[in-house]
Amino acid sequence: MLVFKHDQMTQRRLNRRRFLFFSAIFGLTSLATWFMADLLWREGVGGLEILLLGLFVVLFAHIAAGFCTALVGFYVLNRGGDNCRISETLAPSDDSLLASTAIVMPVFNEDVSRVFEGLRVIFRSVQETKKLEHFDFFILSDSNRPNQWIQEEVAWVELCKQVGGFGKIFYRKRRHQINKKSGNVADFLRRWGKNYRYMVVLDADSIMTGRALVRLTALMEQNPQVGIIQTAPRIVHGESLYARLQSFANRLYSPLFLAGLNYWQQHEGNYWGHNAIIRIQPFIDHCALPDLPGSEPFGGRILSHDFVEAALMRRAGWGVWLASDIEGSFEEGPPSLIESAKRDRRWCQGNMQHAWLLTARGFRPANRFHLLMGVMAYASSPLWLLFLALSTVHVFDLVAQPPVGGVLRAQDTTSIFGFMIEVPVALTLFFFTLLLLFLPKLVSVVLTLGNPEAVGRFGGRLRLVLSAVLETAASVLLAPVNMMFNAKFVLFTLLGQGVGWVTQQRGADDDGSDWREAIITHGGQTAFGVIWGLSSYIISPPFFWWLSPVLAGLVFSIPISIFLSKASFGRRARELGVFLTPEETHPPYELKRLQQNLAECYRHLPPFEPLRANYGLMQAVLDPYVNAMHVALLRQRRPSDEAREWFGLLRRRLIAEGPGKFTSKETMALLLDAESMIWLHRELWSSPSDAIAEWWRLAIRQYNVLTSAPTTALYR
Repeated sequence: MLVFKHDQMTQRRLNRRRFLFFSAIFGLTSLATWFMADLLWREGVGGLEILLLGLFVVLFAHIAAGFCTALVGFYVLNRGGDNCRISETLAPSDDSLLASTAIVMPVFNEDVSRVFEGLRVIFRSVQETKKLEHFDFFILSDSNRPNQWIQEEVAWVELCKQVGGFGKIFYRKRRHQINKKSGNVADFLRRWGKNYRYMVVLDADSIMTGRALVRLTALMEQNPQVGIIQTAPRIVHGESLYARLQSFANRLYSPLFLAGLNYWQQHEGNYWGHNAIIRIQPFIDHCALPDLPGSEPFGGRILSHDFVEAALMRRAGWGVWLASDIEGSFEEGPPSLIESAKRDRRWCQGNMQHAWLLTARGFRPANRFHLLMGVMAYASSPLWLLFLALSTVHVFDLVAQPPVGGVLRAQDTTSIFGFMIEVPVALTLFFFTLLLLFLPKLVSVVLTLGNPEAVGRFGGRLRLVLSAVLETAASVLLAPVNMMFNAKFVLFTLLGQGVGWVTQQRGADDDGSDWREAIITHGGQTAFGVIWGLSSYIISPPFFWWLSPVLAGLVFSIPISIFLSKASFGRRARELGVFLTPEETHPPYELKRLQQNLAECYRHLPPFEPLRANYGLMQAVLDPYVNAMHVALLRQRRPSDEAREWFGLLRRRLIAEGPGKFTSKETMALLLDAESMIWLHRELWSSPSDAIAEWWRLAIRQYNVLTSAPTTALYR
């Protein structure tokens, strides 16, 4: 059995692979730069030409890096796979070596039904492997809404009762949401990390099969020098057309890129923040996040923690592997272009912070490259926008001042990349760029077509090819919209505008994005595209047609965004067999079980509209079962005399006035105080009806109506 060790032979092989990979990037970029320089400098060299060439080199190198990743991925897959994978160290049936593992799921105001039904599926799947004794499950809540908090507690108790999970499934609610998700996990490690050797970090929308979790743990046991193993989650359960596009692209194209990533990074891989297993002790010892100099958004606490934690783990000498071939790792994507942009706004600030760390002491070159590519994922957008804008200026300049010695004949020239050039040379560079952008997609389709089983899982040859063509067309239209979004986000970050921690919308609805929100969000992009297009056409019609793919995405961004966000269109596409994925045509049992559970379960809604705004507080105060459970989960504290007086005033005010005028902060404070919760429960049930507010009288009547049904009916 192969066990990876960082010996000289391994290092020589890795050095050879990286030399070939980065040499290919350098060679492609040099060739394109030579073409570009020749075209730019035909009319002389000025400051604008030098700036255009510099931007072109940076941007083309970024494109070439992606292309070369896909190129080596094709080489690996075409020769039957890479034998230098972390999964090769373990035989398919060898999962007997396991150790104590915590499966942690940080949540923040998430859909309670989705979180706990997902956890139920994972728990049952692990249970079916007969290895449940090695795993414990933790919901780590940072939810700051009173209703949400009580829903989570109730759902946790329900789940534990139904699956026998007491002592295996734990719920913890933090009092203070410090440092967001990374702080939530760090708090867990400080309190309970010493009880476990490994932890698997999940997102609220993550699903992992029991077999995948057992295999990850066995791989860590087999490779004691490895600190992190990252799986490659597949995007599933897309309802809207946008979500189905992302799911299809992820499933069809990612194998090529993932194989290429593993080829050159090996044990110096990256961590993506979820669906990964981590060796706890070195993570505690070496991966504490430093505060960056200055204040937010560039300084302060690190927002995107995962890349940095991988770099810190490697700096300490521990391996970080990408296990893209482990089946059974899934996540869900945003349902619309606007929701995706909201997520990217947060990621942009986090990735831009990584610019501070590019020269951090002790980081490995591979990790610096990961950080650089993370920065470029967003910084490339304003650079592209600047490049296109300068190209437009250059065209205007050439039209206004023809070259000395006469003007080239119109039939022999055209405009591309911002200058007038001979058609054959222009087309050479143009198609060379298109080749790097679209050849990986074409190769992915060809590889899939060569595998009859894979073709069937994508719905057949015709549907696969049609879906790939439509996805490519959609990606062309969406690229300039995303470019404008990211350019705006980078600008806001540079101007010092930070971003808050907001709840992600994960599900889609039939109505899709709101027209008002779409107009507000995309209106500036549409106006910019119209003005840019008209100006280009007036000055140089040929340049306008070269620019038309970019302009089309911007001008039609509002209807495109609305169209892609609708779940009804997504369902229609599924009925037609468009954008099918293997997880739809042959879904794993865990995904089918989750969909069935969500269709059958209650959605944890309050039973009576007038009580909706404060139904969580109502449950925690009135229901003796919920009240006792909630108090038992609170950490007992001794408040000061001043705090006790304040809580006393709050309690009496709540009884006399009801919760309608309470702020969320005041309600959360009462829910956090065990003494207040006990007092409120006793006082409300013992006071005469004329001594309490009308809201409480209504709540008690509603509760009494429901007492003939099971208690859980109150909060289901």
